[in-house]
Amino acid sequence: MHHFNYRDNELYCEDVPIKLIAEKVGTPFYLYSHATLKRHFLTFDDAFDGIDRLVCFSAKANTSLAVLKLFADLGGGLDIVSGGELYRGLKAGIPPEKIVYSGVGKRKDEIDYALSAGILMFNIESLEELELINDRARLLKKKAPVAIRVNPDVDPKTHPYISTGLEKNKFGINTEAAIDCYKIAGGLKNIDVIGIDCHIGSQITEAEPFKDALSSIKTLINELRGLNIDIKYIDMGGGLGITYDDESPPHPGEYARSIMQAIEDMHVKLILEPGRVIVGNAGILVAKVLYRKQGKAKEFVIVDAGMNDLVRPSLYDAFHAIMPVVELEGEQIVADVVGPICETGDFLAVDRRIADFRQGDLLAVMSAGAYGFVMSSNYCSRLKVAEVMVRDDRFHVIRARQNYEHLIEGESIPPFL
Repeated sequence: MHHFNYRDNELYCEDVPIKLIAEKVGTPFYLYSHATLKRHFLTFDDAFDGIDRLVCFSAKANTSLAVLKLFADLGGGLDIVSGGELYRGLKAGIPPEKIVYSGVGKRKDEIDYALSAGILMFNIESLEELELINDRARLLKKKAPVAIRVNPDVDPKTHPYISTGLEKNKFGINTEAAIDCYKIAGGLKNIDVIGIDCHIGSQITEAEPFKDALSSIKTLINELRGLNIDIKYIDMGGGLGITYDDESPPHPGEYARSIMQAIEDMHVKLILEPGRVIVGNAGILVAKVLYRKQGKAKEFVIVDAGMNDLVRPSLYDAFHAIMPVVELEGEQIVADVVGPICETGDFLAVDRRIADFRQGDLLAVMSAGAYGFVMSSNYCSRLKVAEVMVRDDRFHVIRARQNYEHLIEGESIPPFL
């Protein structure tokens, strides 16, 4: 359930008409529902009631400070993949002991930052990374808590670009090599082995891949305990999908039951890293129609938001529903919804049956709360859009729209030019 609904033919976010926000803020802008964010987080967390767990929101899905602060206030932690995400999480008030650092390419300065902050643990992706973290911890006179990311070679049945648990993917260490890696880790003086990590992909719409991954991980934990390597945490990552079009992902309750049944006798604390499932349907992108154009082969609705604002359709051929902010009369049309970028791949929808939009109409690109603003860019020197959050009958700009001066901040022309 989300809080974007029509009232008297006009789309609202909670108790605020979206047209009013567009008049005050301008377009394009991202819009988030506080009630939806809160409800989704609590629904996910409550699904695991009865077991020791920590819900670490996956920062890469949405790093807006206001969103992170909301989750911090609800007791959530954070899954990060960069020093910048660590900085944002700490600024939003997330305790460092609730932060898990994932990702295959951690730099020395990022490792040092995380060690100094005192995060919960590093998810190790390679033997060389393990050795580097041990060296940095020794220099800082600290002991680094780690889990090793194990690749269970499970097909998550999702888009190949967001599959992460197959042998051909760059993530993690295969199950056979993991035992040796744990043995090495156990012998390093500045490493504290506390967990095991597994993440198989994103936008997964079936529970079975999670069960298969857990079966493999459970066997490995038993082997490790036989070697006196005590595993206190099992990090199952995230990846639970949402409905964009006609998908039918499992409810968090069903997802939770499949995991809880598998780990009930393992005596570990469960770490979960939901991202898209929390924020995806809690946000939309609002744009304005600039022009209608009738081509020889098809019709185009040209809007003021482009692939630099929402790249998912161009990158993944992802589906996002296109809804009118004020319901329109007349028959629907079939058209491409495209942006102002000089790329043929600049589209939000292709050959889509949509309302009969005309110049000046507002449209809402739905399910854009995850991997929307975070993946946006200044391509073609376009300004990054504003972000707005609604709570009840109030709205607040949580990120101001860029201006032209922002585009050249930090740049300089050398004296030899």
